[in-house]
Amino acid sequence: MKIKFQIVLYALLFIQIVGCAQDKNPVNTENSYEVVVGDLSIPWGFTFLPDDSMLITEKTGELIHFKNNKKVNIEGLPEIYVRGQGGLMDVVLHPNYKENGWIYISYSSSDENGSGGNTTIIRAKLKNNQLVKKEVLYKANPNSTRGQHFGSRIVFDRDVNPQDITRDCGKVYRLNDDGTIPNDNPFVDVVNAKKAIFSYGHRN
Repeated sequence: MKIKFQIVLYALLFIQIVGCAQDKNPVNTENSYEVVVGDLSIPWGFTFLPDDSMLITEKTGELIHFKNNKKVNIEGLPEIYVRGQGGLMDVVLHPNYKENGWIYISYSSSDENGSGGNTTIIRAKLKNNQLVKKEVLYKANPNSTRGQHFGSRIVFDRDVNPQDITRDCGKVYRLNDDGTIPNDNPFVDVVNAKKAIFSYGHRN
């Protein structure tokens, strides 16, 4: 019995040594990476300005202007409700930013209707590292203290398809299990509309 036990033990040691010799996580030699902006705390969104500098949101409530390897905090943000998944979220430029200067920001806000917060979208302009001309465009309700599911990404429609109900792209469809179209779909009585559309205006 003693000899058999030793043979089994040696066999197990051999298997372990061979197994360890095989690298299950090989080093990636075909790709590389470069840290562009370091020392960030939960960055959520970013956008490039026309001069190739960046605006970066941190969920904790900071909006950073990164230019020439220097970070500057932008002043003038509204009060941010930071809880769980909520905080300062996305930032994008208007497609015609060079002409109108509008910057769009989403964040969780505790404004209106009791404690907690919900998603809010504003637009503002940037002047001397400060947000000016702030306008609240939308505030979701009701507020919640649970700290979950605030979103968000801000997207400007890139083409006409999502908004055109005579075209198929950028839609959610609602069908019966046999492929027929429900009689209470929202566009069944609209001339030339795709009758299966349930909602529209989506990117994909």
